Amino acid sequence: MSQEAFREEVRDFIESNCPEAMRLGAVHFEDAYEIYQSDAANEWRDAAAARGWTAPAWPTEYGGGGLARDELRVWQEELIRVKALPPSNGMGLTMIGPTLLEYGTEEQKQRHIPRIVTGEAQWCQGYSEPGAGSDLAGLQTKAVLDGDNFVLNGQKIWTSGAQHANWMFALVRTDPTAPKHDGISFVLLSMEQPGVTVKPIKLISGSSPFCETFFDDAIASREDLIGELNKGWTVGKRLLQFERNAGAPPRSKKKKRLNAYAAIAKQYTGEDANGKIADAGAREKVLDQVIQENAMALTTRRVLAESKASGAPGAATSIFKLVGSTLAKEGSQLKSELRGTAGLAWEGGDFSDDELESTRAWLRDRAVTVYGGTNEVQLNIIAKRVLGLPD
Repeated sequence: MSQEAFREEVRDFIESNCPEAMRLGAVHFEDAYEIYQSDAANEWRDAAAARGWTAPAWPTEYGGGGLARDELRVWQEELIRVKALPPSNGMGLTMIGPTLLEYGTEEQKQRHIPRIVTGEAQWCQGYSEPGAGSDLAGLQTKAVLDGDNFVLNGQKIWTSGAQHANWMFALVRTDPTAPKHDGISFVLLSMEQPGVTVKPIKLISGSSPFCETFFDDAIASREDLIGELNKGWTVGKRLLQFERNAGAPPRSKKKKRLNAYAAIAKQYTGEDANGKIADAGAREKVLDQVIQENAMALTTRRVLAESKASGAPGAATSIFKLVGSTLAKEGSQLKSELRGTAGLAWEGGDFSDDELESTRAWLRDRAVTVYGGTNEVQLNIIAKRVLGLPD
């Protein structure tokens, strides 16, 4: 099939199956959990899953779409054209799925990956603990092998979407006598069992995307050990590379990026006779932000193209996390700053929905340089793994 014929097929499919309620362009991850629980989201996901297009580039033998690189690009372009959200999202697609494709046994792939494609399995991540955040290797959640099962006791925190998930991938300590980077194993476990308790954490922004998760003799099957016993640190690090790659900024046209900031600047600071942002300082800040965002987007596209030819991206994904999270935080800061005092609004009928959302977005995005690995951790990884600097 020619590329143009495939484009027409994709366009017809999206027009016929993507509800208007799912044509939102983009959503913040904190809002995505609720959006993807809707009937419209389920309708869109089920239609795409029937063709494997929830995971369009994954192998067909596991339920994926098996699309070639050019076909995948067409699919993504057509979604963007009508501002359609991806038919499915979450850690199954961006994190544990790619990790299973690389590290899982054939039986593990056959058992778990098709359920990610259909959306039957919704995943969360059991990494951080109250005493093991940036120093993740200091984790203390214990898993004791008992016959065909691991028995888990301990606590995880900042577990994104745990209240919506029915499966977790987790790093647990299986040999407490080993050095902290050793003796860790990577396991999968059901969230729907008596030994798992989830408590959402309410944030200052008003949402609760993160949770505390407690294990009290929770069970993980030995057949759901990914990789070797006590060698889970290697698997866990690889998954983080997939996570950081998935967090790269979406592709969007330069003009659209510019217009988003310029429209706010003109509304609150005015425009001159030529239709430009009137305030020179605001104009300079908008241009600098847009240049940096587009440079990041172009770099991301280049590195992703290279990685598809040579394998999954490596430690360089920490650059995406470092720069992308910093730009996201600075972008929210700039939008609030351009609005002046209206950019600090919290409630009241004198403020628009956009102004109220701007404040919440500013609060949310203060955290992006912390979760998923702090900027300090990313700088260390870049120094050691990318630049090869000595410890």
